[in-house]
Amino acid sequence: MQAYQLREDPHLGCRVCPLPVRAELAEAVTRSHRITWPTWIDRGPHMLRHVLELCRLRTARGLALLYWLAADLPPGELDWFWTPLRLTGPRQERMYAAAAAVPDPVLALVVANWTWALASPHGGRITASYLAGAAYRGDGFLAADATMTLYQTYDRHPEARPAIAAAWAAARVGADWCNAADLRARYQAQTPVFTYPRDTSTPTLGVRPWIQRLFRLE
Repeated sequence: MQAYQLREDPHLGCRVCPLPVRAELAEAVTRSHRITWPTWIDRGPHMLRHVLELCRLRTARGLALLYWLAADLPPGELDWFWTPLRLTGPRQERMYAAAAAVPDPVLALVVANWTWALASPHGGRITASYLAGAAYRGDGFLAADATMTLYQTYDRHPEARPAIAAAWAAARVGADWCNAADLRARYQAQTPVFTYPRDTSTPTLGVRPWIQRLFRLE
């Protein structure tokens, strides 16, 4: 079942308008933001590898949820999904398979946000504060520390920017999907998922193989 409608806008192009979302899916989207972003600063390679791996997990998790949202599929048993460990083996393939099934118009929302963040001079501030604040919603001190870690990683390591922006883009679209669906249910009117305008430039530095695979850039 397709749980969204498409609407052509003369200025903004194809808009995705979700139908109301199952409660368990909305709860899963909220929980998916709880990534254990590091709350310390370390200039060594360990910190960078750790952040990049968490970005891959957050991106794949976000795209898998978008597939379930777009298809109105109850996720079922999700113990495997919430494991905070590195993505490997059957768990990785299971998450990647769900991400591969995301419809093109829905994936386009994520890619638009991703390119916009990379082109924006404020990309580091926007992505870091959103990811950290959503992950540590109940603890302002941890959220502030994680924001600084992510922001300084984004600022000091240009090769990490596509990964951090990808994690932010997937997380943001899932949350905005639920917001649009809630407005649809409340007012009985089509409400498109918010998305930033897609930038036409193509990033080159730091576009890792997992980004190419999940965003279908190959």
